[in-house]
Amino acid sequence: MLMKYKSDVPKVAILLCTYHGQHYLADQLESFAAQTHANWEVWASDDGSQDDTHAILKKYQAKWDSGRLSVHFGPSEGFVANFLSLTCKANIKADFYAYSDQDDIWEADKLDRAISALQAVPPHVPALYCSRTNLVDVSNRSIGFSPLFTKPPSFVNALIQNIGGGNTMVFNNAARALLREAGDDVEVVTHDWWAYMVVIGCGGKVFYDPYPSVRYRQHDNNLVGMNSGWRARLIRIRMLFQGRFRQWNSQNIRALERVRSKLEPEHQAALDTFAQARDQWLLPRLVGLKRSGIYRQSFLSNLGLVMAAIFKKI
Repeated sequence: MLMKYKSDVPKVAILLCTYHGQHYLADQLESFAAQTHANWEVWASDDGSQDDTHAILKKYQAKWDSGRLSVHFGPSEGFVANFLSLTCKANIKADFYAYSDQDDIWEADKLDRAISALQAVPPHVPALYCSRTNLVDVSNRSIGFSPLFTKPPSFVNALIQNIGGGNTMVFNNAARALLREAGDDVEVVTHDWWAYMVVIGCGGKVFYDPYPSVRYRQHDNNLVGMNSGWRARLIRIRMLFQGRFRQWNSQNIRALERVRSKLEPEHQAALDTFAQARDQWLLPRLVGLKRSGIYRQSFLSNLGLVMAAIFKKI
């Protein structure tokens, strides 16, 4: 049973991307219906599913009130392009926008918590909410939590680390305007890391909620799984020495040129210092990276950052 809402309650557009999501999609849709914040609508963009994903979406379209769920075709260029296409879709109009994966489960107060934080910011200021997650297995049994980040969100953190999973993110119209200005064709590593960099870099506010607002399902078909644990750390070390981290940084630096004129002056300076230092020889590289102010959220990951800097893998 969908909860009724008053017309003056802020509207949330849920930007849901799907691809072969038949196994868990219904659970996610039910968690939307259970939200204590009832004024929402779902924009589902499917990237070419050949399973029962469309049938499930059509079932809920018929089950829910008219206008609650609309189904669209994605660009079929991967999940990042799919999310960016929804973000920039001109006919989506709401007060707030929430990214959603197809296989998670939202806690009932997820939207209420996000909106409460975002409404503390003037509407003209870009604002983004994200949170910790409760990790669950395929049967929705809790198996732990995502890392708890304790250092403040900042642009110099965003340059080399994303603290917000897209499946937890909610943002306002001012933030969406920045993302739309950058375009749906910008080449970025992930849509959520991009949102963190752009919003905080352009003078916006990022809220990191330590409360786990999403049950983040871990399974073999995850396109992006939780990167905690020793196995994940070993994988990241291997990727570091393969040059993947350096490649990601180069990609993000190029993408940030799209919004350079919107970046705060101190963030432009930090970006330039960071970009230039990466290509210097050892001593100037280490000094430049230090001056840029970049940091990660934990002691171990900062040690990894130093190692990456020494071996020119940053």
